[in-house]
Amino acid sequence: MTENIPERSEFDSVDPAPPSDGNNVSNLRNTLCDENEKMFQRMRALFALRNIGGKESVDALAAAYRSKSALLKHEIAYVMGQMQDTNAVPHLIDRLEDKDEDIMVRHEAAEALGAIGDRTALSVLEKFVNDDEVVIAESCEVALDLLEWVASKRLDYSD
Repeated sequence: MTENIPERSEFDSVDPAPPSDGNNVSNLRNTLCDENEKMFQRMRALFALRNIGGKESVDALAAAYRSKSALLKHEIAYVMGQMQDTNAVPHLIDRLEDKDEDIMVRHEAAEALGAIGDRTALSVLEKFVNDDEVVIAESCEVALDLLEWVASKRLDYSD
């Protein structure tokens, strides 16, 4: 009997879907943004874009923030944090600042900003550390500490 053990990604995570086999960013973007596509296929496109990386992939991921699915948008913020690409910072700030956005998405956007470690997010995180939504306030508190930790590791040349 063979056990089904989920494969770990290069980001050392077990993802909810395997990445799509394709590497055409435009096609993956279309799949990700297609509201009529099955969520599993959209997730596969999302993880393929994460694995490809770069500005074009970040922009493709950000295009799907227009989706109706809070789950998908949460996952987009999560993978943007994994990618640690500074091109994602403005998109994540937009999600955090949008008070009409689902709280799950705003929370993950805050934590992703911390994971990226770009100090341009500092003032926005500080602004929301006292948010009326406790989940947002706590996420920003964690993100501020994480941002400082990530930034300090990038400056540590002893490794």
